[in-house]
Amino acid sequence: MTNDSLTPGTLPSLQNFFAPGGMLSTSGLPYEYRPGQLEMARAVERALTEKRHLIVEAGTGTGKTLAYLLPALRLGQRVIISTGTRNLQEQIFFKDIPFLESLLGPLNVTYMKGRSNYLCRHKLYALRDQPILSGMEMIDQYQTIRDWEQRTQSGDRAELSTLPENSPLWTRLDARTDACLGSTCPNFEPCFITQMRRRALESDIVIVNHHLFFADMALRHQTQGAPDAGVLPEAAAVIFDEAHELEDIASSYFGVSISNLRFEELARDVESLLRAKQALSSGLADAAQLLRERARLFFVALPEARGASADGRIPFPNREEFLENSGDVYLDVCNMLERLAGELDRLRGVDEASGLKKRALELLKQLTFLLESEDRSYVFWIERRSAGGLRQSARNTWLQATPIEIAAMLTEQLFETVPSVVLTSATMTVQGNFEHLRGRLGIPNTRELVVPSHFHYGEQALLYLPPEMPDPRDAGFTEAAAEKIREVLQITQGRAFCLFTSYSQMREVHERLLAMVGFPLLLQGTAPRNALLDEFRITPNAVLFGTSSFWQGVDVQGEQLSCVIIDKLPFAVPSDPVVSARMKAIESNGGNPFAEYQIPTAVLTLKQGFGRLIRSLNDRGALVLLDPRLQRQRYGRVFMESLPPYRVTQRLSDVEDFFSTLPTTK
Repeated sequence: MTNDSLTPGTLPSLQNFFAPGGMLSTSGLPYEYRPGQLEMARAVERALTEKRHLIVEAGTGTGKTLAYLLPALRLGQRVIISTGTRNLQEQIFFKDIPFLESLLGPLNVTYMKGRSNYLCRHKLYALRDQPILSGMEMIDQYQTIRDWEQRTQSGDRAELSTLPENSPLWTRLDARTDACLGSTCPNFEPCFITQMRRRALESDIVIVNHHLFFADMALRHQTQGAPDAGVLPEAAAVIFDEAHELEDIASSYFGVSISNLRFEELARDVESLLRAKQALSSGLADAAQLLRERARLFFVALPEARGASADGRIPFPNREEFLENSGDVYLDVCNMLERLAGELDRLRGVDEASGLKKRALELLKQLTFLLESEDRSYVFWIERRSAGGLRQSARNTWLQATPIEIAAMLTEQLFETVPSVVLTSATMTVQGNFEHLRGRLGIPNTRELVVPSHFHYGEQALLYLPPEMPDPRDAGFTEAAAEKIREVLQITQGRAFCLFTSYSQMREVHERLLAMVGFPLLLQGTAPRNALLDEFRITPNAVLFGTSSFWQGVDVQGEQLSCVIIDKLPFAVPSDPVVSARMKAIESNGGNPFAEYQIPTAVLTLKQGFGRLIRSLNDRGALVLLDPRLQRQRYGRVFMESLPPYRVTQRLSDVEDFFSTLPTTK
C-alpha cells in the first residue's frame, strides 16, 4: 500500500471528511453524523501537531478508528498505531485501511507482528541438510513450509492455514531474536524481518500490537539501542488503541522470565548445530546433554503450586530458603550454562555458535537475577502450565520477575521519549475521570477527553440486578446462580454469554445447567477460542460459557447475542503474586489498595464484559449481574457511576417484558 504523491495537503480536512455532506457521508456505507467522532478526530490532530499527549475514552460506536487514522495520515510523519488484540490489528489493516484507500487513494501503511510469526530462511535452509525430522507429520509440515517459502512475500505463518497452531516444527524455524544472527547472517538481505523493517521505514503508518510494541521497547532498553535489537522504526507519535490493557502487557515485557522450554530449546539447537557440522566437539555434546538434565532437576525442585491462584501462579518470596535447601541444583545449572558458553566459544568461524553462546549467557544472567536479586521493585513468582494451555499440570514451568510498578519506566521510556502519545479505549474512566489510569501508567501533562457512545443505552440495553442473591462467598451462591441463569435463559431463549471470574465456577454452573436447559451450551476449553465463537455465531439459541479471554476483544453483533450474564464483580484475585505485590506497595505508601487498585481495575473489567452486548445501533439485549454486592456495599456506587446509562431493574418481569418486543429464534 504505497503512493508517493499522497501528502497531508492532498488529504481532506477533518470537517470535510466527517461532517454531514462530507466525504464519509458519500462513501456508500451507512452513514450517520457522529459529533463525538469529529470531536475526537480534532483532539487527536491537535495532540499530534502540538506534540502533546492525549487520553480519549471513546464509547463503543464512536468510530474511534477513523477518528485517529485520518489525523495520523494528515500529520505527514510516521505514526505507530498499536492495538491490544491481533483481531483489531487485522481489522484496521485489512478493513479500515482499504476503506480509506477507496476514498483517498493508496496509502503508505505497514502491518507488523512479533518475530515469532515469521519464518527464518536461514533456519529453514540449515534444516534442509539435517536428517533430524522424525515422523511423517513433521516431514509433511517441513515440505509444506519449504514449498510456501518459495512463493510467500511476507513470511507470515498466518498464510499457512494448514499448519497446526501448536506445530513444534514452527518453533524451530521462526525468526525469534534469541537465535538471530543479525547482519552477519548469510540470508540477511532476503530475510523477512529485514524486508519488514524496510517496509516500515518507508511507511507513514505502522500497525502493530501492544505485545510487539513493548517487546521491542524492552529489547532496545536491554541492549542499549543495539541496531539489530528492535524491528520498529522511530516515530513522531504512537497511538494506543485498547489502551486499558497497557499496564499488564507492559509489565510482562519489562520483567524477566525463564522456563524449562528455553533450556530444552537451547540444548536442542546446540545438538542440531553438532549434527549440521558433523560433531565438531564431543565436549559440546556432553555440555548440551548435561544442561538438559540439570535444568530438568532444577525445575522439578521449584516449589509446587499449593495455594496457587486460579491460573496456576504462586509467589516465590522464599528464594533464600530454596537456595539453602536446593542450592546445588541451581549452581549445577549455572555451571552448565557457563560450560556450554565456553565450549561454543571454541568453535571459531561458526556463525551459529556465537548466537548460541549469547543465548546461554543471557539465560545465565536471567537465572541469576531470578534467584539472587534483592531488587524490591520486582515480585518473583512461579507459573506452571500444561502443554495444552490449561494451567493444571506441572509439565511446563515459568520462573518470573515482574516490576510491581511500571509508571516510572513508562514515563521515562515512552512519555518522555515519544513526542506525542495518544491512548484510547471504550473503558478508561472510573466515575468519569482518568485518575486511576494516569497513576498506573505514569502519564504526565496530558490532555483528556471523554466522548460518549453513539449508542442509545437507555433504549437498547436493560441491566437486571436480581435482588435476593446470596453473597458470592456463601456456599449457596453457585446453586442460586445456576437457577437464576436458567430463568434468564428461558426468557432470552439462550443467545447469551455467561462470563465468569473463575474456571471452577464456570465449570460447575455449566455442569448444573446441562441438565436444566435444552439450549446448546458451549464451554471454554473444549475448543480453540475462535472456533467456539464461530460455533456460537452459527448455532441458534447457543449459550457460551467463558472466563477472562471472553470479557474483551469479542464482537458478536445481532440478536444471536442478546444477553450477557456475569456471575461476580471481577475483582483481581488477591492471591495472584503480581496483584498481591501491587496491593502491598500501595498499602506501604499509606494508600488503600482496595479502593485505589482493586475497585478501579474491577470497574474497567466489568465495563469490558458488559461491552460485549451492544455492538451496533441495531443491537438490543439484557445485561445481568448476579453479584448482590453491587447493591449492598457502599463501593457499588463507584461501579454504577462508571457504567453507561443503562436502564436498571430488579424485576425479572421487566426482563420478560423487554424481550417480548424482541425477535426470538425458536
